[in-house]
Amino acid sequence: MRILLVEDDELLGAGINDTLTRARHAVEWVRSGTQALAALQDAEFDLVVLDLGLPGLDGLEVLRRSRAGGSLTPVLVLSARDAPAQRVAGLDAGADDYLVKPFEVEELLARVRALGRRRRGAATNVLEHGRLRLDPATFAVTCDERPVALQRREFMLLEKLLASAGQVLSRAQLEESLYGWGGELESNAVDVHIHNLRKKLYPEVIRTVRGIGYVADPPAGAK
Repeated sequence: MRILLVEDDELLGAGINDTLTRARHAVEWVRSGTQALAALQDAEFDLVVLDLGLPGLDGLEVLRRSRAGGSLTPVLVLSARDAPAQRVAGLDAGADDYLVKPFEVEELLARVRALGRRRRGAATNVLEHGRLRLDPATFAVTCDERPVALQRREFMLLEKLLASAGQVLSRAQLEESLYGWGGELESNAVDVHIHNLRKKLYPEVIRTVRGIGYVADPPAGAK
């Protein structure tokens, strides 16, 4: 998933950024409420991880403004404010989940997976797609029940395509899901990853839509 992390504490933010990145997510990290609103206006995200105690513009105000602007992006609030009334205020402002600091890394990742699952309208994190099975929790991929070893960005790309099965994704959309703002991007990076996936899985797993992008067609017989 492409995640917007909003956290002004450098040590905590670096830790969360590293945790999410190692979990095969593309993370954009900003440190203020103003930067968060600008990022949400300029780009699409699958999830926002939002601290409340931000300089300048409080996280609750960021949440209220983004919801008022029509944003439906799931938001996981992180905060040291653990009183029931404060948690209620966060949820009423539009948060989808609320995690109190300090927290365990495993719980953060589990909540991220749960919100990603809810966003897809799925009952499980595992993506089943014809001959393929992808488990984001364990980073495991099987094809015809045999394990397939994928590089980090190959896994991220396959997950994005399978989660959007039947939807044509442009090269720009796929690039955004793989690389952060500071990431180095070669002009043919997505094409190379697609080529590698077809070799490791099977050629028909991803279809090229000429002049537009790529799509993982729903398996035959799927509704």
